[in-house]
Amino acid sequence: MAAGPLPLPGLGEGQRRLPVDPRSPPWPAVARLQIPGTARCTAVLLAPRLAVTAAHCLYAPRLGGWVQAGAVHVLAGYAAGSFLRHATALSYRIAPGFDPRDTAATRGADLAVVTLAAAMPDTLALAGDPPPGTPVLLGGYNQDRAEVIVADRHCAITGRRADPGGRPLLLHDCAGTRGTSGGPLLVQAPDGTPLLAGLQVAARGDAAGGVAIPAASIHRMLAQP
Repeated sequence: MAAGPLPLPGLGEGQRRLPVDPRSPPWPAVARLQIPGTARCTAVLLAPRLAVTAAHCLYAPRLGGWVQAGAVHVLAGYAAGSFLRHATALSYRIAPGFDPRDTAATRGADLAVVTLAAAMPDTLALAGDPPPGTPVLLGGYNQDRAEVIVADRHCAITGRRADPGGRPLLLHDCAGTRGTSGGPLLVQAPDGTPLLAGLQVAARGDAAGGVAIPAASIHRMLAQP
């Protein structure tokens, strides 16, 4: 008897992800990032011409190198082929120390800052340093539902650890699979404003959950010239 398809990583049992309206805040600040023939991921807008995503999304293993900036498309408010806004990348920067051939060893550097050719007004602000147990939600363009944003609204930060290079990482139990790389791990400020606590870079292989770059690392990357 033939074995069935392997389960997608990061989802676990049951269905916790639900569609959200890509035109209702905070979701217009969450974009589908696509590189024709190479990758589909998620990105987060932090300023009108600035987005962040997972660095591994910008590497083309088939070509053995990084993609050209002009091939990177960022679509805000995307759903089933329509979108609110579109921009290509003018340039991008990869966090120091990231090795796309060894993502497990350099996961804490799996971060890219993308400068856009056109402005997008909907953005998210960075959060502080939420402790384990803080409620969060994860949204993005998952591989199995790539035409809509789906989000797990009922999850939390479960811990912190460092990659082998000592770079910090956030652990969480939010459901999300391939395609959510570069997606936002959101917390809620006391006034209800959603803030970016982390950027998804990997899904667990055995259960719901994953690994995110903490907001403090994103802030440091933005401060670099």
